[in-house]
Amino acid sequence: MSPIIALKAGLRGLLVADAALSALLGGPKVHDEVPRGAATPYIAFGDASCRDNGTVSDAGHVTELQLVVWSRQGGTHEALTIADRAAGLIEDAAPTLSGHRLVNARVTATDVRRQPEKGLTRVALRLRLVTEVV
Repeated sequence: MSPIIALKAGLRGLLVADAALSALLGGPKVHDEVPRGAATPYIAFGDASCRDNGTVSDAGHVTELQLVVWSRQGGTHEALTIADRAAGLIEDAAPTLSGHRLVNARVTATDVRRQPEKGLTRVALRLRLVTEVV
């Protein structure tokens, strides 16, 4: 299985299992594809890239993946609060991954953008995830 698929499934499971994050989102609203008409706030998986990081004896990958928080609440507070909770969960993560083991997870950047014409705030967490094939 692709490390990207395994990571998305494992991270989604980790995030929706957290009661505090679900309370902030108003439910288990972590999407690979956002349903049409989905109410904010929610988290969506964004762009991803994966490269080989294996050794002579072990297969592994480095995956860069975006998690994007969308909010309609005025200002950036709600979106940043949700992003902070998600980042904390991921950096302490030990999610179950199909065919892979998470070695290291870090948030390498946080990008905050307001879209006042649409009444939206977008916070993108850029993740660096190192995995080994099991």
